[in-house]
Amino acid sequence: MTPKARAKKMTKGKAGKMTSVPCAFCQGSGRDPFGLLSHLAACGVCGGTGQVEVEEPYVPCAFCGGRGIHPHSRLTCTACMGKGVIAVKEPVGSCPTCHGLGRDPRKELDLFCPTCLGAGVVSI
Repeated sequence: MTPKARAKKMTKGKAGKMTSVPCAFCQGSGRDPFGLLSHLAACGVCGGTGQVEVEEPYVPCAFCGGRGIHPHSRLTCTACMGKGVIAVKEPVGSCPTCHGLGRDPRKELDLFCPTCLGAGVVSI
């Protein structure tokens, strides 16, 4: 599922309800996307199932762009832990610190925003 498709799927269910979404790190294949151990190795995020459980409501991870991969590396995203989405408490508004980018504005290190924790949005 693409990040845009995930954005459209932003849920409006009861807080705390769990739902299954395709794993962003392996793009639902269930295999290690980089084949570091073996081309047959299971994805470290979803355990080989291709699906991950997330709490509703959620938004695409702004830090990694919903890809589940830490920017400029082959590691899982530190904001969403490779899931590609981050649970939020509704209603939400754009983060006043990073302005929706999900990145620490100080830019010394490539870290997620400390205010929104990489989601790009905060509860209002």
